[in-house]
Amino acid sequence: MGTIQSFTDLICWQKAHRLAIEVYKNTGTFPKEEVYGLTSQCRRAASSISANIAEGFNAPTTREYLRYLDTAKRSAHESENWLYKLRDLHLLNGSAQHHLDSCAEIARMLNGLSRSLANKSR
Repeated sequence: MGTIQSFTDLICWQKAHRLAIEVYKNTGTFPKEEVYGLTSQCRRAASSISANIAEGFNAPTTREYLRYLDTAKRSAHESENWLYKLRDLHLLNGSAQHHLDSCAEIARMLNGLSRSLANKSR
């Protein structure tokens, strides 16, 4: 395994980034009345996952980075919430389960990264 030199080297960031891009693409055809509702909320939540991983990467302390990772994990769960709504409203045309699976995988990866960092800082 290579050395992590940037947040872009983290697989959890790569997956979160890919999820956000997919959510943006999949929500682009939503009804205009949802632009400021479901579309905006889902996009913001999905984008927040990778943003928090990136923002915390160069935090001055492990403890501070762990807070950013916790926020990223919360955003993954918030994204799941919005994706369930989109699924139940039949707005995602079959991609909902893929996105839901991605959110769950990202949350698990963030848990693992957080545990690893917490153990190293002890």
